[in-house]
Amino acid sequence: MREENSVLWKKILGEIETEVSRANFLTLFKSTGLLSLEDGVASVAAPSTMIIDLLQKRFYQIIKKTVDKYTNIDTKIIFVPKNINEKLKENVMGTPLFTQPEEKKKPFVGHLPRVRPDYTFQTLAVSSTNQLAYVSATTVAKKIGTAYNPLFIYGPVGVGKTHLMQAIANEVYANNPDKKIIYITSEEFTNEVVEAIRNNDTARMKRRFRSIDLLIVDDVQFFAGKDRAQEELFHTFNILVDEGAQIVLSSDRPPSEIKKLEKRLSSRFAGGLTVDIEAADFELRCAILLIKAKKYNLDLPIEVAKKIAEKAHDSRELEGLLLKVITITTSHNTQITPDLVEEVLSREGVEEKHFFRPDEIIKNICMFYDLKETLIKGPKRDAHIVKARQIAMYLLKQELSLSYVEIGNILGGRDHTTIMHGVGKIEKLLFNKVFLEEIMGIKSLLKNKANN
Repeated sequence: MREENSVLWKKILGEIETEVSRANFLTLFKSTGLLSLEDGVASVAAPSTMIIDLLQKRFYQIIKKTVDKYTNIDTKIIFVPKNINEKLKENVMGTPLFTQPEEKKKPFVGHLPRVRPDYTFQTLAVSSTNQLAYVSATTVAKKIGTAYNPLFIYGPVGVGKTHLMQAIANEVYANNPDKKIIYITSEEFTNEVVEAIRNNDTARMKRRFRSIDLLIVDDVQFFAGKDRAQEELFHTFNILVDEGAQIVLSSDRPPSEIKKLEKRLSSRFAGGLTVDIEAADFELRCAILLIKAKKYNLDLPIEVAKKIAEKAHDSRELEGLLLKVITITTSHNTQITPDLVEEVLSREGVEEKHFFRPDEIIKNICMFYDLKETLIKGPKRDAHIVKARQIAMYLLKQELSLSYVEIGNILGGRDHTTIMHGVGKIEKLLFNKVFLEEIMGIKSLLKNKANN
């Protein structure tokens, strides 16, 4: 049956190749495989959740139409993430890319609220600067509630704390889908406490947080001075630990250095294992770039990675420069070479980076899409408004190097994980030339306005 699936999928891909661009076919379709076709359901394997997301949103109807044509049945297409490793390199059309799925497959990860599916242990680069935190996190994911409780991770901005914490959530969920998991920031937790008090509904909030298996709280330094939120977290903390649940916390500093934090809470934070993550060294920065490039299905030469790693010093800055390089090569249809990167990086050094203000970015995006500025900052979630809002998130990050928290505050008080999601969404679309032209158009509008 596997050979039949392979032959069928070869024919389907041959037709799809004539309907989509060469870039889309090579990036999204070539590495897929037909796992099974049973009872009108075609299970299609793809190498990453990012590719699955793009296939579902942009090409589902093309795939379904072509599968229906070759099977003469009304099919339903489902996508399954598969790690194909070296098989991709060795694959020849007509040779099965994948073995048949096991009867009991791991569930698809990434639908956990606020948790990015690409933030896994497999996509995290590890070196001496974060090795202890990595080992501690993987241990906690395997033995929640019994290894280190709480696990407290601290370090400066851009060293991968959020990635590591969300990797724990994804790993636990992948292996134990019945576990109740909450990933939340201190700001979100505080907001929930405030809302519960205002609505006289604290009982519901207590049930929500005190009946789970894994609680992950990001940026706990922002609890400083918020007495009611601290009190609620303290009692929640005690109940969860008593019941064998796991708690994971992160901060930009160790518990003892968080000012205006109650001593009893600081003591609880420090009661398990506290590990720090240092700024990434050169080797780790190179590894991060190679992993991030793979996320965009880009074969990044090591010499190019070295040049970028010499310029940037944290993971966010690394990805920003990588995306600049990708944007330029995609828009000009050229290959990534050390010389091109040298040119981009030298331009980065001389360009005036802060020649316009955040409100000017938002204003010009609204002008480009003919929207009112209040819609960008407001709660409406119409597709065209969400698109413009996420482009604002992306440009505020890329052009002004603002933090996710700062961008969230500018865009109506949104949480930093919402901004991370929005920026990531736009980054995934940069390989679409039509979409890229829109981004370049907005940038041109910005620069023209600034220079006039």
